[in-house]
This record gives sequence, structure tokens and C-alpha cells, in this order.
Amino acid sequence: MAYVEPATVWAPKASIRSVEILYNSGPGGWSVASIDWEGSEAIGIRWNGKEGSGIGNPQSRGNATWFILPDELKEVILSRVDDLAMSGPGGLIEGYSAMARDAAREREAEEWSEGLIDDASAQG
Repeated sequence: MAYVEPATVWAPKASIRSVEILYNSGPGGWSVASIDWEGSEAIGIRWNGKEGSGIGNPQSRGNATWFILPDELKEVILSRVDDLAMSGPGGLIEGYSAMARDAAREREAEEWSEGLIDDASAQG
């Protein structure tokens, strides 16, 4: 089996009402999600797995599942996930830096934002 996209991990179905991915480091990495677990907000974490290595961990009967963190760890994990989403690999800072190095895309973005200013002034 192959990498399982974390947003599709809804097992056990009887316990999960919703899944919102907070961080996903992709194939071979790990993910953290906010989960409605039996009517309460919970934080789940799992290893994603990768091509050829199975569906990740944890799993039950061949279905990818989430490990629900104890409440005592929620705040620490969510704080670190926020840091990673901003400055970790694939985070916003890395993305903005890559965009800034792309001169053509930067020019397009500037033209687009200047166009918004013109649109706003025409309404005044």
C-alpha cells in the first residue's frame, strides 16, 4: 500500500465526526489534526507512511487511524505545530521566500495588488 492522505483518515468511523489537518509533512513524515472525537475536541497525530511502506501508523485492521493525544499535551503540541506551520520545512516563511526569489511571479503579484488599489480608488 501507499501513503494515505491524512485528511482521508476517518477511522474508527464511530468515534470521528470531523478532521481538520493542522500540519502535514507529507509522505514519509507525520501529521497532526484537530478531531471531533466522540463529541469532544481532540488532537490526533500519526506517521503518514510513504510509497511502498504501508499506510503509516497507527493503523487498525488495515485502516489508517489517529493516535489521540492526552489533554495534558494539547497546548504544547499545538504551539509547536503553529511554529512549524510558520517557519518549519514547507512553512509560510519558506513559501514566501521562494515566491520572492521568483522575479516574474513577484512582478505579477505587484501588478495585481496595484490593480486592487485602482479598483478601490474608483469606488471612493
